[in-house]
Amino acid sequence: MNADVRGERRTFADLGPRVVSSLVLAAVAVAILWAGGVLFALFWLTTGLAVLWEWQALVGEVRSRSRFLIGAIGLAAAAAFASYVALGIASFVLIAAALLAGFVAADGYRFVAGAGVLYAGALVICVIALREADAFGLAAVAWLFALVWGTDIMAYFGGRLVGGPKLWPRVSAGKTWSGTLIGIVCGALTGLAVALFGIERAPALALLLLGLLLAAISQGGDLAESALKRRFGVKDSGALIPGHGGVMDRLDGFIAACVCATAIGAFRQYPFIAAGLFSW
Repeated sequence: MNADVRGERRTFADLGPRVVSSLVLAAVAVAILWAGGVLFALFWLTTGLAVLWEWQALVGEVRSRSRFLIGAIGLAAAAAFASYVALGIASFVLIAAALLAGFVAADGYRFVAGAGVLYAGALVICVIALREADAFGLAAVAWLFALVWGTDIMAYFGGRLVGGPKLWPRVSAGKTWSGTLIGIVCGALTGLAVALFGIERAPALALLLLGLLLAAISQGGDLAESALKRRFGVKDSGALIPGHGGVMDRLDGFIAACVCATAIGAFRQYPFIAAGLFSW
């Protein structure tokens, strides 16, 4: 067997598990998005708790269960307020939980322990508030799904098929400039296609530009999580999802994009957050 064939097989060795797990997770996420309401909130609260657990496990074993319990109570309360789009109260509760979790952490790890509560809680608050904010909530989250998934998929294939210089080898050994740029453009176009399909008279140019920004931010979220794992000397945040690692590994880009999208929508048209993304 020649070296090129062996290299190609090694390059795509994880493709099978990644595809299967991605399809299953996507189907579940879309079905729950469509259902909305309490089921949607509980699903994302559970997801946030998984992210919180993985983050606190990275920080270390010293009072890890206490940190998780404090964060979990904060996430649950914040999720309840986010369901009514009360972002101010939800954020206050989350910050209080983060400070308390940081207080009980070991010396030298207080900041990062508290940051984990904020990270997991930001996902929970933003995705729930975005879905429940107004009539555009379903379309907004579907647009984000398409944008982030399109970015991840095309960055994966673009980087492996085109190759070239590494984006930031000290943080992410596999991520290339070619894959990142291909992923950003394709993700923005995929999101735009979903928005045009689901929203009458959607502002195409504005959504394309916003999609490029959020796709780039999603790639930044991926790099940030890679840097965190480097900091603690681990390859994956967990082993729950075949081909992907942990829940954090699968959602790093979505968390970054969702938080930024919610911030933009809230800044433009609070409390009609989703409408703020589509009205230009």
